[in-house]
Amino acid sequence: MNELRISDVTKYVEDNIGVFHEKRIRSLDTLKLSDVLKRKNPYLFKAKFTETAEQIVRGIVDAHISSNEETIFGDWLEGLAIFINQKVYGGWKSGITGIDLEFDKDGTRYIVTIKSSKNWGNSSQVVKLISDFKTAKKTLRTSNSKLQVIAVNGCCYSSDNNPDKGDYFKYCGQEFWTFISGNENLYLEIIEPLGHKAKERNEDFQNLYCQMINKFTKQFLNEFCFDNGTIDWKKLVAFNSGKKLK
Repeated sequence: MNELRISDVTKYVEDNIGVFHEKRIRSLDTLKLSDVLKRKNPYLFKAKFTETAEQIVRGIVDAHISSNEETIFGDWLEGLAIFINQKVYGGWKSGITGIDLEFDKDGTRYIVTIKSSKNWGNSSQVVKLISDFKTAKKTLRTSNSKLQVIAVNGCCYSSDNNPDKGDYFKYCGQEFWTFISGNENLYLEIIEPLGHKAKERNEDFQNLYCQMINKFTKQFLNEFCFDNGTIDWKKLVAFNSGKKLK
């Protein structure tokens, strides 16, 4: 085990956080109104008394951004976690399906699947997680039958007071960052570097966001509103849910 230097973490963040910002901007830049309109519930907008094109556009774009950013940043945090573990325990990005990280500690091989929050999936996805862990254990023991393998679902934030799930352990927030680094305060220490050039990056994103809202609002008015400006709900619902001709 090697001691983790926060300066190494800071440098990694500063060198790589731009990837997160670039991906979130690219995702917004390639967004199409037709795509997000088809994924959202038009009945809900009507039930909430949504009466302007801009309200609908902002609602669907904001929902897309929130969901997409969670995915993008979750992937980025996975990379940070693997980097930190490599520094401390010599861990590596796993090549086994469903496993993100492997490392050895005190004669035990840990196989880790990294998620953002503890509430990352439904029951069927948890069943798939357990299946992946069992398959990974079998794969590793094929070459070394005496290998002690422990499966871990690591979650980058939130907490879980009952980590032993039977087939695997679930470490969240502070417990997860301590588990991969040996540093109980790491979950606090990584927050400051993450703000590297955030203000400048966010200004670029906000400029594109405003352009997108204006462009989509204009498009929505042209395609789904009557000449007097009111929303043509039947046309919107037909676009979203109508039977498509083959």
